[in-house]
Amino acid sequence: MTALADPTTDLGVPAAAVDTHDEAARLAEWWRDTRVFAGRNIQHIRQIPEKLLDVTVQPLMFVLLFSYVMGGAIAVDGGNYREYLIGGILLQSLAFGMAGPAVSMSTDLNEGVVDRFRSLPTSRSAYLSGHVLAELAGMVVAITVLLGAGLLVGWRTHTDLARIATALVLLLAFAAAMTWVGTLIGLSVRSPDAVMGIAFTTVFPLTFVSNAFVPLETLPTVLQHVAEWNPVSVLVAAVRELFGNPVTPVPHHTWPMDNPVLAGFIYCAVILAVAVPLTLRKYRSRTAD
Repeated sequence: MTALADPTTDLGVPAAAVDTHDEAARLAEWWRDTRVFAGRNIQHIRQIPEKLLDVTVQPLMFVLLFSYVMGGAIAVDGGNYREYLIGGILLQSLAFGMAGPAVSMSTDLNEGVVDRFRSLPTSRSAYLSGHVLAELAGMVVAITVLLGAGLLVGWRTHTDLARIATALVLLLAFAAAMTWVGTLIGLSVRSPDAVMGIAFTTVFPLTFVSNAFVPLETLPTVLQHVAEWNPVSVLVAAVRELFGNPVTPVPHHTWPMDNPVLAGFIYCAVILAVAVPLTLRKYRSRTAD
């Protein structure tokens, strides 16, 4: 009895090569679908420019208010308050930025948009990856606006290009982490109305019980210990150190505050390691047949 021949062998092409080709084709198709969904989100911004207020006008308003209203009342060692402020405003704006992806995701789920997209011949995960990509692009806009506003009020960097680039990479890592956290919140809440309450009750304590706007030594002793382990404090200190801006002394020596750059990257990696799998699992459960 003659055995059936393997078609890949008859063609002289190893099966492994065919599998690799199919995998590359699937990856290319997924990336194409991801760009389409990301473009859809960006088109919404073009049609409704008000969606950019939270990453443009709001950060600019914070920079101007804190620089010219509070700047004369707060003194920092080793520099002026405006240079001290920019690192804190950057991290605060990125932390609040998680509300954008949360509202967008929750709205699409509640309006049945995601279910309609699932009926299209696209990769199931492409909607989620496109959503994350578009929201991350919005975070990049926020970083650009804030750095430009900082230059206008007198903020400057005082280190080399390598350290400035490291600071930008750290900001992007934190922006990615907040995008995934926001997406997870959007998948978890029952309605978009609940998002802002969650965002404010979590981000406000993290940003104000930190060194974002005032030196840690000005806080009560109990809050000093909390702030020294606060991820926002660590990331703000890291950005200031990398930009060469004023870094005020810490009341107590803790490993994160003594090594803010390394600790900042570790914090971002931990947040991503927790948020990404939880988001993927929640997305699969919310879009299950």
